[in-house]
Amino acid sequence: MEVYIVDTTLRDGEQKAGLALGSKDKIEIAKILDRIGVYQIEAGTPAMGGDEKKSIEKMMELNLKSKISAWNRMNLKDIEQSVECGVDIIHISVPSSDIHIKSKLNKDRIWVVNNMKRCICFAKEKGFEVTIGLEDASRADFMFLIHICEIALSLGVRRIRYADTVGILHPQRIFEEVKQICTTVDVDVGIHVHNDFGMAVANSIAAVQGGAKYVDCTIGGIGERAGNCNYVQFIKALDAFSYINKKTDIKNLKEAEREIRNIFNSPLFTRH
Repeated sequence: MEVYIVDTTLRDGEQKAGLALGSKDKIEIAKILDRIGVYQIEAGTPAMGGDEKKSIEKMMELNLKSKISAWNRMNLKDIEQSVECGVDIIHISVPSSDIHIKSKLNKDRIWVVNNMKRCICFAKEKGFEVTIGLEDASRADFMFLIHICEIALSLGVRRIRYADTVGILHPQRIFEEVKQICTTVDVDVGIHVHNDFGMAVANSIAAVQGGAKYVDCTIGGIGERAGNCNYVQFIKALDAFSYINKKTDIKNLKEAEREIRNIFNSPLFTRH
């Protein structure tokens, strides 16, 4: 089974405390990621406006081989900003745990489903490929996750992303849940994990073993709190377990990481 890398250095990676990238930095990093054959670059969040949106628009002007995606909260105003950028993929983050839905947003599951439908239909009517993210999936009612996936599929969404937003999963559980989604709903599954317990790479490999085709990584494993799945380490593990990753040039990956480290120019980055 071929595995595709979704590099989220420019979106989730930049959430690392103390790290801030300028527009030129992001363009250079995108060029490097494209050069090494990354399947998809999660370029940022257009709804933030300013340099964030401009950098994504400039990336689209480069006509990179990598697909450029934009992250969106589940509301039409956010998605309108991504539409204006003309990205390849519009990713919509769907709150899936009751902790997020009730405590954070003061909403209910019906609101989630109806709002998701509205956002998916809006983006698809504009002609965009849409993926959805199951935000905080690791604390969600699993059957509600399945319900969300089934509805998204009925609206033409072909890929969902399981997000261990708070980094609490372990390999056995993620293997079982990803496998069950893959066997229950006819969608491609991506995985997004955090490294709070030092298991981001192991959890990503377990997700692949369960059937996930897309894996989120960041250069150096940077990201919020303890970071995300480390790109280089994941590729090494993937190679060791004999999974196929045709789109990534492994030989040049270390050099690309060095180049991007220089762009970061942050002493914090060297801790990873």
